[in-house]
Amino acid sequence: MSPSGEGSRTTPPPELSIVIPAYNEARRLPRTLARIRAWLEGQSRSAEIIVVDDGSTDGTAAVLESSRAEFANLRLIAHARNRGKGASVRTGFLEARGRIVLVTDADLSAPIAEADKLLAALGSYDAAIGSRAVDRSLIEVHQSRARELAGILFNFAVRVITGLPFVDTQCGFKAFLRERAQIAFEQQRTEGFGFDPELLFLCRRHGLEIVEVPVRWAHDADTRVRVLRDGLRMVWDLLAVRGNWLLRRYPRA
Repeated sequence: MSPSGEGSRTTPPPELSIVIPAYNEARRLPRTLARIRAWLEGQSRSAEIIVVDDGSTDGTAAVLESSRAEFANLRLIAHARNRGKGASVRTGFLEARGRIVLVTDADLSAPIAEADKLLAALGSYDAAIGSRAVDRSLIEVHQSRARELAGILFNFAVRVITGLPFVDTQCGFKAFLRERAQIAFEQQRTEGFGFDPELLFLCRRHGLEIVEVPVRWAHDADTRVRVLRDGLRMVWDLLAVRGNWLLRRYPRA
């Protein structure tokens, strides 16, 4: 893991850190960064953008390096090998310096402007998670029926196995008060796509108040999630969370 951006630890911390996990995102990142920059120009809060390159093989790092001239607040962190989305989000969060950490997917399936809803909710909560299921009328481009059914079944399994009350844990659009959520990210073990339920389970275990916020969302056909392969791994990850809890591997603060 190699952070870039000299002096990032000596300058005053920003109000907001935006964490983007990225694996082979050379094509999408320039547009994504431009949209985030445009949104930040309308914000009064200071911000940094942290992109975690998860061992990409398509030139993602080169694209980001070339973008740094336009984004003074852009930081690149590289994993030497592909470890998984959960590992990337955890790395980005633990490197973040902002009072608030916003996690968003590289494809911006939830438009960055929807972050206003999450940030507003942090006035009353410790974490705000974007949701496609609270108000499905906000979904602009749906997934296939098979994917939507798989998502519904997975979230049912999440509620049964972990006791989490949320109807959509997998939307890649979440905001946290960094100091409150720090311990949850430190204890997170899941490195793949199934990390969200574990992270939210840990947040609740450590007393964080979490709200589920409906957001606009559009499916991107170039998703990295494969329903059968990754779905089975995610169910296994759920069972691991339950096992870790029973074996007391998640100590209290």
